[in-house]
Amino acid sequence: MRHRIFTLAAIGFASIVALPAAAQDNAALLKRGEYLMNGPVACGNCHNTRAEDMSFVPGKAFAGGFHIADPVIDAWSANITPDPETGIGTWTDEEIITAIREGKNKEGRIIFPPMPVPTYNNMSDDDVKAIVAYLRTVPPVHNEVPESTYKIPLQAMPPAKGLPAPSPADKVAYGGYIVTALAHCFECHTPAGPGGAPDMAKMGAGGFEIQLAPGMSVKTANITSDPETGIGSWTDDEIKTAITTGVSKDGTKLAPPMPYGFFKNMTPEDLDAVVAFLRTVPPVKNDVIRTDFQKKAFPGPG
Repeated sequence: MRHRIFTLAAIGFASIVALPAAAQDNAALLKRGEYLMNGPVACGNCHNTRAEDMSFVPGKAFAGGFHIADPVIDAWSANITPDPETGIGTWTDEEIITAIREGKNKEGRIIFPPMPVPTYNNMSDDDVKAIVAYLRTVPPVHNEVPESTYKIPLQAMPPAKGLPAPSPADKVAYGGYIVTALAHCFECHTPAGPGGAPDMAKMGAGGFEIQLAPGMSVKTANITSDPETGIGSWTDDEIKTAITTGVSKDGTKLAPPMPYGFFKNMTPEDLDAVVAFLRTVPPVKNDVIRTDFQKKAFPGPG
């Protein structure tokens, strides 16, 4: 009997010890999810509700409603708060993960583009689970968003492999993971091919035109290592300043939807890794001419 009591006591003690470890794991998961969503993944850049002046509406973080339209896409960002009626409060973790990495909602409807699902398809299992964990903690907001409509064929991405992220010790590889699986830089900074999809033969060459609103279009910058039309002649600090403050090497203000307000939350180590990877992007000569709206709304130093 004495042995049995000792055994039960030991089991109880082990359970008590295990709880703090599980709590620590959950805390680490939430911390990672918060960092990803408010840093490199920049979910709020599209999913926060915006006012007419493009500013975020207080109290409507992740409540959706940001409108992006062109001749073939009329898209509205979804409400990704836990509201059970207008958000994702009734979705399972797997349904949310499928939406993020494959572009299908819980009813099987395709929900991209412009959501950068092809990028997120490369996201690790650990990181997508961290994002879901954090989404569960976001305050629910009741906000009905119109359904997006498309005049192009739609197809979901294949099931994600969910491979682990490279070690941060390998700066170039980890920077590539941030750029191509989290921060979706090439989704905007690559020119469109004949069918409208990014022309990856010119990866990072910019010139993709984005319609923010009627009469408000912007063209993305060339971020290849070309020294004349890209960022090949920029210093590491100049690149990081552009990423985190929205000010280019010559003092020109960068336009939305560049999410520098979120990228400013990235760690110095992650920014170093991004720069290290960008140095490896093949140079593509493409002199991007900014739109008239861009020049007026986001002027240069002179």
